[in-house]
Amino acid sequence: MKVILTADVKSLGKKGEIVDVSDGYARNMLLPKKLGVEANAKNINDLKLQKANEDKVAKEILEQARALAADIAEKSITVSIKVGEGGKTFGSVSSKEIAEAAKAQINLELDKKKIQLPSPIRTLGVTMVPIKLHPKVTAELKVHVKEA
Repeated sequence: MKVILTADVKSLGKKGEIVDVSDGYARNMLLPKKLGVEANAKNINDLKLQKANEDKVAKEILEQARALAADIAEKSITVSIKVGEGGKTFGSVSSKEIAEAAKAQINLELDKKKIQLPSPIRTLGVTMVPIKLHPKVTAELKVHVKEA
């Protein structure tokens, strides 16, 4: 019997896949537990429409991320840190501080986990900070680090 899985089933398949299982397994396990539905013409058509809708939504999210990346590339923020004698900095600028500065200065909510700093910024000047907005889109935010 062909069954469309409505949830991930270990050792059988992922949600949305059409699998061929024995009649007893489908009748006694998959269908009563709502892990799958019978793969008739109506259900297969519904699955195709659902996948098309998911693709459309994913495309819209990708376009929004690209637009946000273009907007971020034009903007910059300023963060200050303490500096001692000879230009030596005390402390560093972390992704949390960058996220807070972006919210305060350019009214942009950034998740600190999406800011991809290889290491905290410990020098004065301008640094380009990569921000992962989407698995396929990474924006660069210009961060000016100045003396406090």
